[in-house]
Amino acid sequence: MAKVKITETVLRDSHQSLIATRMTTEEMLPILKTLDGIGYHSLEAWGGATFDACLRFLNEDPWKRLRVIRENVKNTKLQMLFRGQNILGYRHYADDVVEYFVQKSIANGIDIIRIFDALNDPRNLKTAINATKKEGGHVQAAMSYTTGPVFGNEYFANYAKQLEEMGADSICIKDMAGLLKPYDAYDLVKAIKSKVKIPVQLHTHYTAGLASMTILKACEAGVDIVDTAISPMALGTSQPPTEPIVATLQGTPFDTGLDLNKLDEVTKYFDTLREKYLKSGQLDPKVMKVNINALIYQVPGGMLSNLVSQLKQAGKIDQLQAVLEEVPRVRADVGYPPLVTPSSQIVGTQAVFNVLTGERYKSCTKEFKGIVRGDYGKTPSPISPEFTKKIIGDEKVKDYRPADDLAPELDKLRAEIAEYIEQDEDVLTYALFDQVALKFFENRKIKNITNDDAKYYVNIHEIK
Repeated sequence: MAKVKITETVLRDSHQSLIATRMTTEEMLPILKTLDGIGYHSLEAWGGATFDACLRFLNEDPWKRLRVIRENVKNTKLQMLFRGQNILGYRHYADDVVEYFVQKSIANGIDIIRIFDALNDPRNLKTAINATKKEGGHVQAAMSYTTGPVFGNEYFANYAKQLEEMGADSICIKDMAGLLKPYDAYDLVKAIKSKVKIPVQLHTHYTAGLASMTILKACEAGVDIVDTAISPMALGTSQPPTEPIVATLQGTPFDTGLDLNKLDEVTKYFDTLREKYLKSGQLDPKVMKVNINALIYQVPGGMLSNLVSQLKQAGKIDQLQAVLEEVPRVRADVGYPPLVTPSSQIVGTQAVFNVLTGERYKSCTKEFKGIVRGDYGKTPSPISPEFTKKIIGDEKVKDYRPADDLAPELDKLRAEIAEYIEQDEDVLTYALFDQVALKFFENRKIKNITNDDAKYYVNIHEIK
């Protein structure tokens, strides 16, 4: 058996899962060169919610973050998470925006793009896959893992084969809710490996307390790469911890070849940061506990906190159990979408509406109508005509790729923010998060003027 490789998630999914993506570039900087010297397969460092959080909460330019990481990480591949036609936003974007975003991600330092679609609709991955191939990047096509009547090993193995034929360089089993159980992982990896020739990677979360065992069984089944997080930023809703996995596999055919002494340096650094997050309240001990209910309701950690917050705002937190029981029913009605952004928010919010109004589907969100109409793509299982009629009446259901409706957007977007553009990438920032981006550009303008003034005063001083 070949050695198992490790992707370290501490720079992206680990802090996204534990502290709502609030780790700053400044906090990452001192440890980057050490991380680069460990010998990881890759560092997951960008994409997902990092882009939004940089702009919205940290007043940081996400593109600058990527360039800073790349300057300090010379030997290890950098990897990002990319939501297919949604890129890193919450709607479908025109093909020209998707292609340009891929081009700029790779130009700024990304090597591997992990591309997934919330509904596992391959049509929503096509543009991003082709653009990554064109730019010479590594396409890691990800399958959103979930369970339900349509999701046997055959479903995922066939989907993996389809993704390989579309140009994927590797396959990722993306278990965002931590639903994959150890023996199921063994069978799933075996099934996928029997269909594809390219490497298979496993991404899972510790939410239900199974993840380290799941990784072990996946290794025994021949998985090539696994995602882990350095221990101070592991467990809970994050990934399984790197060091115990490395220690477990030492001296076996799956030995990662990583050095525990070198990893200890990384552990110590993040231990200090973790203490800081606990003191500030950014890290809530609640997210660290095992929640086996994830297996019952299939609600990922982020979705659960979202439901709690919606119910608290409505003064109905006592209805949480009823909402959790409603989620699987809503999901079944709309063709069993995997619960990951944006489908998790759409299904979750509708479940809240159904419970709080006391009548199922009395009131539907526009996004819920959109999922029934096919605005997000094809659901894994067909939605019944009766249910479709109940939700959208006689509106026509889309049977084609949703992005085919979208005209090119880049030129129009560039014109809208011409006065703010300081780098080519700004148009992409604006495309994804228009209002948040404008606020960020305004602040940057003020900051630049202040800095220019400072330079001016220094020069005057020097002349004197």
